[in-house]
Amino acid sequence: MRRRDFTRMALGGTIGAVAAPAIVQAQTAFSWKMTSFYGPNAAFYSTGPGSAKDLCKRIEEMSGGRLKIQFYGAGELIPAAEGFDAVSAGTVEMNYANSYFWTGKSFAAQYFTAVPFGLNFQGFNGWMYDGGGLPLWREVYDRFNLVPFVCGNTGVQMTGWFKKPIEKVEDLKGLKMRIPGLAGRVYQSLGVDTRLLPAGEIFPALERGVIDAAEFVGPFLDRQLGLQRAAKYYYTTGWHEPATASELIVNKAKWESLPPDLKAVVENACAACNTISEAWCQKNNAEAMEDLIKNQGVIAQPLPEPIVAALRASTAEIIDEAVAKDPVTKKVNDSFVAYMAKFKAWSGYSESVYHDKILGKS
Repeated sequence: MRRRDFTRMALGGTIGAVAAPAIVQAQTAFSWKMTSFYGPNAAFYSTGPGSAKDLCKRIEEMSGGRLKIQFYGAGELIPAAEGFDAVSAGTVEMNYANSYFWTGKSFAAQYFTAVPFGLNFQGFNGWMYDGGGLPLWREVYDRFNLVPFVCGNTGVQMTGWFKKPIEKVEDLKGLKMRIPGLAGRVYQSLGVDTRLLPAGEIFPALERGVIDAAEFVGPFLDRQLGLQRAAKYYYTTGWHEPATASELIVNKAKWESLPPDLKAVVENACAACNTISEAWCQKNNAEAMEDLIKNQGVIAQPLPEPIVAALRASTAEIIDEAVAKDPVTKKVNDSFVAYMAKFKAWSGYSESVYHDKILGKS
């Protein structure tokens, strides 16, 4: 055999060996479903920069169309609160929500959305991405056949809207309030009658006096619901949700069926939406708060310190009780608390100094 023919055959064989997997890979496409806890047109959660629909779009574009995700808002395919079980069972591949809705499955789920008196957006991301939070989250969800991701954040939320001023702890007793998660349990311990209402029912309930107070998210989304027309006292101390993360869960078997490059697409699209959504909130909340105060007669103020102290003490008691009962929660709490101590110390030299000493004097 002549050397030129041998070379041609050798190159042809090499090219074939390399090209074939690439062709097969390019033809491998996935069509998945994503359900949500939120309605199909919910601002921030379902529509807009960093939302669930934006996440689906980014994944499809970044994957070159190889991973297409059909989004279904709450009630369009399954009820809002059934997303966790549906993904766990493999009925759908993905669900978008907040992990604290699943504390009935594991109290530890609370930590991956927000903990009262916990970490802000910067601190939460530090714990999640580099401080051990994400591996713990995946460990907690593994027994449910789920793989979780952070895919959004509202930043600090507001305490909420009250028809009457709250001046002392005793004013909370008998108060009827819409509030979810661990914060609801904290309020209950102080005599509040808590309710969990979907977004669309908050304004009519507050307006008709079915409830006396309501917490939702922050100035922009609260104004969109019209809550300022039903109550004028807006308490701003974000004690209960200092940074509220959105969650994407993926069925574990489906996740493992993805090739490495598509897994990287999902991970990076989630990280992008996490940052982009919080930036959207910062800009829109600033404008909405200005409008609420200047143009709509809203009285915005922090909760009195004695009330904050009572809320802090009750939060600690409830968490201590949960930690004592459940080793999984203890493991997550220990990691969270240890990281938070380091973050608070560092923040005392950095962000806190800037906001209190430098920004405050400019």
